[in-house]
Amino acid sequence: MNIITIENIKKIYKIGTQEVRALDGVSLTIDANEYVAIMGPSGSGKSTLMNMLGCLDTPTSGRYEFKGNNVSQMTDNELAEIRNREIGFVFQTFNLLSRSNSLHNVELPLIYAGMPKLERRERATLALTSVGLGERIHHKPNELSGGQRQRVAVARALATNPAIILADEPTGNLDSKTGEEIMALFHEIHQKGNTIILVTHEDEVARHAQRIIRLRDGLIESDTQVHNRIIPGLQSKTTVNEGVEEL
Repeated sequence: MNIITIENIKKIYKIGTQEVRALDGVSLTIDANEYVAIMGPSGSGKSTLMNMLGCLDTPTSGRYEFKGNNVSQMTDNELAEIRNREIGFVFQTFNLLSRSNSLHNVELPLIYAGMPKLERRERATLALTSVGLGERIHHKPNELSGGQRQRVAVARALATNPAIILADEPTGNLDSKTGEEIMALFHEIHQKGNTIILVTHEDEVARHAQRIIRLRDGLIESDTQVHNRIIPGLQSKTTVNEGVEEL
């Protein structure tokens, strides 16, 4: 079942008298419970595509359907509702409130959703426990390691039971060992049925996904299934055999 359908999406920015085609006719579908990595060099359009998928921006033209609803023409308030209820965001810089503890950081989207205090407290505690931070719920970001801060961000993304998790360079500020731990966490989340869309420039990170979409100059350069994926917990990391199955 398709959770995302994009048809001929274009995003054009005007800088003075010039037009910059950040996306120049992108079409794709993403199914429920897929694990997709989006890659591309600087200026390829991957950040713009992420903003589009996350309902943070609207296209200049084209159609974007999310769970069967056309979000291309939604108002800002309608887009905010989709973002808050349907999409869990994980960012490279964590985006945590420095003066708030882990529990309050995870509660934030639930507060915006109008959830009663007791229910959101239980939901946030459960989310933190699910990412291995049950003993750190009262710690503030400066009392946590980088990996723990990213786990708080993942718990916040999970708290609303979103349709998709959208992760932008989630290991970018982490050392390799901690990055592997976060990717193992994403694997567990995917195994539980979540749809994950990962934006990264690192091949090693992308190889955890089932499918890699590569962008260049605002267009999809390739869309391939990943064979011999990196599965956290396995001893050997075999090379991805990309291009075997073009979508």
